[in-house]
Amino acid sequence: MKIVAAKQILKANDQLAAENRLRFQHRGVFGVNLVGSPGCGKTTLLESLFRTLRGRVSPAVIEGDIAGQIDADRMTAMGVPVVQINTDGMCHLDANMIAAAWDGLEGDAEQAVDMLIVENVGNLVCTAGYDLGEHLRIVVLSVSEGDDKLVKYPAIFQRSQALVITKMDLLPYTNFNVERVRGDMRRLNPDAEIFAVSALQGDGMDGLADWLAARRSAVPATSRS
Repeated sequence: MKIVAAKQILKANDQLAAENRLRFQHRGVFGVNLVGSPGCGKTTLLESLFRTLRGRVSPAVIEGDIAGQIDADRMTAMGVPVVQINTDGMCHLDANMIAAAWDGLEGDAEQAVDMLIVENVGNLVCTAGYDLGEHLRIVVLSVSEGDDKLVKYPAIFQRSQALVITKMDLLPYTNFNVERVRGDMRRLNPDAEIFAVSALQGDGMDGLADWLAARRSAVPATSRS
């Protein structure tokens, strides 16, 4: 019997992720891995973000779901190029999936894309361990999920460069402690940015959009060929 260690699988994934990152950089594309639980509001956040960033970036999206294409349809309705990945039970995306999806996206994007956002499968555990080739990872936490998630699932928060607290318009109807979450994030990841937003209302979106656009500008457009 041959035994393959999990660390061997992750090493292979990391190698392909590094290739993805170089491929994106060659095209001047800024890659973002958006992670969070099911129902935390990732797709609604993207819709609001793209409206706020209109004219400043040319985005495309890779949507990851167990099944269906509901979120991809929402991106298409906004005129954003999108590729849907259905994992058929897998709880995360990996670098190989992203490489294949990017191949399917490049022609449709007509060389214009400068920001690729991967909306990962809704999960706070499996998504923490897989580099996709992104330049930046953002973890989303809604006030309706509870303020204890950083204590229960520390890895995903430690490995993200930003935390977006969503659905702030619902805060009065919950016992979510924003300061507890901010404190836990500073303890786990002192260098991470923290944003509190209401995607539906638009509150806080300008700050998030400005930060993301600034990070995108740090990736040179070395080639569009």
